[in-house]
Order: sequence, then C-alpha cells, then structure tokens
Amino acid sequence: MDGSILIKKYFEEKKFVESNIQSFNILIEKGLQEVIEENKEAEPAIIPHNIEKFKIRFGRITVGKPEITEADGSKRPIYPIEARLRKISYSAPINLEVSTYVNDVQRENFVTEVGKIPIMLRSKYCHLHGLSREELIKRGEDATDPGGYFIINGTEKVIVTVEDLAGNNFIVEEDAGGYSGRYFASKGSYKIPHTFERKKDGLYYLTFTRVKTMPIVIILKALGLVKDEEIMKAISSEKNYEEVILNLFEFVEIKTQEDAIDYIAKRIGVAQPKEIRMERTKELLNKYLLPNVGMEPPAMRSKALNLCKMLKKFIDVSNGIRSADDKDHYMNKRLRLSGDLLIDLFRVNFKILVGDILYNFQRIIKRGKLPSIRVIIRGKLLTSRLYSSMATGEWVGGRQGISQRMSRTNYLDMISHLQRVVSPLSTSQENFDARALHCTHLGRLCPIETPEGTNIGLRKNLAMLCSITQNRDENELLEKIKMIGLQEAR
Repeated sequence: MDGSILIKKYFEEKKFVESNIQSFNILIEKGLQEVIEENKEAEPAIIPHNIEKFKIRFGRITVGKPEITEADGSKRPIYPIEARLRKISYSAPINLEVSTYVNDVQRENFVTEVGKIPIMLRSKYCHLHGLSREELIKRGEDATDPGGYFIINGTEKVIVTVEDLAGNNFIVEEDAGGYSGRYFASKGSYKIPHTFERKKDGLYYLTFTRVKTMPIVIILKALGLVKDEEIMKAISSEKNYEEVILNLFEFVEIKTQEDAIDYIAKRIGVAQPKEIRMERTKELLNKYLLPNVGMEPPAMRSKALNLCKMLKKFIDVSNGIRSADDKDHYMNKRLRLSGDLLIDLFRVNFKILVGDILYNFQRIIKRGKLPSIRVIIRGKLLTSRLYSSMATGEWVGGRQGISQRMSRTNYLDMISHLQRVVSPLSTSQENFDARALHCTHLGRLCPIETPEGTNIGLRKNLAMLCSITQNRDENELLEKIKMIGLQEAR
C-alpha cells in the first residue's frame, strides 16, 4: 500500500494542532470547574454584628460562544475575521453561579458574568468549529488555516508548549557530593519540591517547604510508622539495608508519633504552646508533604510507605544496585499545552477576583450596609488580567514569552510556530545535556528544526505525526492496577 495514502488518511482525521485544541476543550469542559471547586467557598473577615455567619459560594461555571458588546450595549456573535480587522479580542463570557448564605440560610442565588476568556480558533467553543470549506470561505477564513491560536486586541497569539519535569515522579541523579533525590508533588495549585540527601554522618534527610533537612526516620515516625521493624519492612524485606539501621539507632529515643511531631515542631522553630505547636506541625505534614497522595490524616500511612519506597530507590542508586535517572529522558518530562498553561493563569486570577470581592464586601460592611454580591463583582478585573498576560507573554511564576505573536511569514512558518516546544531552562547557561538530541525524541520531536545560537536544543518542535495523550485520571489508573492485583503494604 502506498505510504502517501496512509499519511493523507492520517491528516484527514487529525490536524496539526489537534493536541492543543483538545487541551483547550478539556480546559473549558473540566479545568475551569476544577479551579472553582478548589475555591468554592469564601468567608469575609468582617460581617455585620447581627449576623453570626456569612458565606459566599461559587457553583457551576459555563462559557458561552464568542460575542461582542457594541458601544450601545447590544451583544451579538463575532467571527475571528471581524476581531482581526477591528483590533478587538475574540473572547467569550464566563458565567458563574454565585450564592450567599446568611447563618447557613440562602440569601441570594444568581448567575453572573465574571469575565471573558479568549477562545482558541477551531476549538469546540469557536464559531468556526465544524464548518465546511465553503462556509469557512464565506466567513472570510482561510480553509487550510489550522487554528490553535487566539486573537487578543486584533493580534494573533500562540501559547507555546512548555516542556517540564514530570510531577509526582521520584528522580535520583548524581551531583557534586554524591547523589540527590528530587520529587515534585503536584496537586491542583500545589507544586511542592521534596529533596532527599545523605549527609556525611550517614543519615538520610528530607527537605520540603518549611521543613529543612529533617531526618527521614523522624518524618516516618511522625506519620505513624513508629516501630523500627515496621520501617525496615516497609523499605525492604531483604537483609542488605544496614545503613537504615544506623538511621533508626540514631533516633531510638523517639518512641511515639507525638514525640516525632514535637521534634519536628521544635526543629522548624514553632515557638508556641505544645498543643498549638503539634496541631500546626500536623497540618504541615498533611498539606505540604506529598499532597498528591492525600491531604487528610488517613493518608498518613500511604505517605509513609511511599517515602520508604523512595528511600529504597535512593539507597539502591547510591550503592550502584540501580542506575541513576536521566532527567533528559522524555519519560521524565511532560508537555504543558495551552490548556494547562491557561488553567494556571485562571487559577491565580480567580483567587485575586475572590479576594477583590471580599475586599469590596468588607468595605461596604464598614459603612453599615449589607450589599448584594451581584453589585460588587468586577467582571473587568479577571478579563483585563487574562488579556494582559496573553498580550505580554508574562505568565504566573515569573515566566516570560509563553504567549507569542504568531509569525505569518509563510504557511510553514505558521505551522512551525504552532508546534513549538520550549524548555524553561536559561538560554545563557551551558546545559549541554538538555540541549543534546536524546534518543527518546525520536518520533516525538523533530531532530532537525531548532534555532542556532543560544537557543539551540532548548527550542524544539513537535514531530509532524506527534499527538499527545491528555487528561489521564491517576485515580482511575490506580483503581485499574488494584483490580489487576496491586496491594498496599501491610
């Protein structure tokens, strides 16, 4: 069979920017609602004296189709060509269900527009979705244009794909003084680096958020794995882990979970009465230690067992039983498409919007009135912040150049720009290994297309037949593995 027929068939079904469009669709269908779930309740600090409790709750979020509000206040649908010619943004309204509760009794419930979100061309929410060639030409569009970009103030903008180290993946690599283990625990808005190291005293230490270089044995005991025998079994049932015994022997005087939690509290300098000190340290362990495993006390045992498995890997790599991880291997990388990057932007800005609502509410309360929430939601706030990031390319976390002006020198140049993958590493440093072509790039990234000069190897392009799997639910996967026979260590 002729190869060209297969390729032709492939491109009939899949477009060049299919993965990016899919990513945006997932953002609108699921992502925005997930952010609302993370911040579904807000409580003002100042409330009227005659009220005991006041809560603002956020419910369902929906996104409309792109529209324009004319000077006389009338609204009508808008197509991309008009946005380009009139130098306006191609965006759709975000509608959010808001309700207020006074002493747990509902006072208001309404749906209001909280802002506008730029819409990706050819996505499900774009007016061009599903139009035939003739209809596209009638609408003033190029029928071969792949979409996958946005129009902000009349300028075509691309959100470039960013490659990042995979979250929730334990990597052990060699560094100057020996070995170090790194783990980025990511869940929702949390992205917490955990670092494993072995000091010259032979003890193993873990660092995360405020807990700096804490002996791992102490953390395991604080999580409820108190008996030395339990810790040894959780690490390995084999006999060749003598260095763990040294660690256990060092902290033999800590016999209960309370002792271990108190030890951590004192080491991180929580200078408060014992009960409060213990409570705050427990909260720290629940929220910031492996939040992806769970953020409630029942997850403590799972966290302890996970730490033991990581420690086993760390010891195996240090002793040469296993080889160190290669962080340039594409298995240890993840691509963050436009949907993932926009969700970061929306998450931060929605929190700012909630803060603004509370601030305005409290300001009016001080004047002795109880305002309607509908009046104090500033729709322009979210819109202008989203537009600003899209227009300047400055993203949350201080990253720059995420959103770029799409180059239209010729058709291939445009396709190339839409398929671009950028590494967050600094262009001014050597980073030889990161710039080199890795064998795992084969079939995923183009081995030829990369700029010369300081960006070489850091700015890459997706291969033409590359498609990206998305939205894999980890819990679903875990359930399937459990059905096959995965058991939690007892």
